[in-house]
Amino acid sequence: MNLLLILNDPAYGTERSFNGLRLAGSLAHRDDVAVRVFLIGDAVGCAVTGQKVPDGYYHLDRMIATAARHGAEVGCCGTCLDARGLTDEMLTGGARRSTLEELTDWVLWADRTITF
Repeated sequence: MNLLLILNDPAYGTERSFNGLRLAGSLAHRDDVAVRVFLIGDAVGCAVTGQKVPDGYYHLDRMIATAARHGAEVGCCGTCLDARGLTDEMLTGGARRSTLEELTDWVLWADRTITF
């Protein structure tokens, strides 16, 4: 099964992106599931590497890298990165700049699309 998760919310302040990445990581461990995650809007901040958070708090950049290591593809809206002054070099391993055109392809590829 092909699954696409689209995350919209900021890295911190709500837990929607956190929960979306938790689900993506869990799904990526399944042998019969292909997972793609698209970060759009404020969610592109989830992919910034080296986030400094309080002890015991979750690291979204690490969660993205882990999901990618297990086969998930992670795209970040390029327009949204530019609007927030984020560069490709600031992205964590496994995440890369993408486009709305690629998101369109991913929606057509997916058997199911889940938004957070």
